[in-house]
Amino acid sequence: MVRRLGFRRQETSARTASEMTVPRPPSFFPRSSHIRHAWDQTKSVRQNLAEMGLAMDPNRAVPLLKRKVKAMEVDVEERPKELVRKPYVLNDLEAEASLPEKKGNTLSRDLIDYVRYMVENHGENYKAMARDEKNYYQDTPKQIRNKINVYKRFYPAEWQAFTDSLQKNKMEVE
Repeated sequence: MVRRLGFRRQETSARTASEMTVPRPPSFFPRSSHIRHAWDQTKSVRQNLAEMGLAMDPNRAVPLLKRKVKAMEVDVEERPKELVRKPYVLNDLEAEASLPEKKGNTLSRDLIDYVRYMVENHGENYKAMARDEKNYYQDTPKQIRNKINVYKRFYPAEWQAFTDSLQKNKMEVE
């Protein structure tokens, strides 16, 4: 008698194709909330975008105009403008695009504390900073200098306030 190790045929019920498919959004699913709210599922992508004043293909939206030269006159063919039924979508997108971008670059709290500690205790002496016991990553003097410069570049107002407070502390000690 041959024993098979753990291989058994699993009994599954027959499922229809509609039960097996997972509902998915269409291939062109608008990511913008403005477009998503104005989207009409009964229309094609091209029709939806045309109603909003947007274009599916930028080459067709702004085509190269053919020029016909007739006896010193230059005639330019103009395409008829498509009717924009939902101009509020275009206005909302323009308003959103005109907002200033958030500054996404920040430094970690550990790096900020590290730089402040080093400058408080050693000032501009980078070699002493490299020998400090808090230099866990064994940064070289140049690496420490670069970290301090990055901090100065990211937070110039905080750096100025920090250096001013160090100057006040030195004046009080003396």
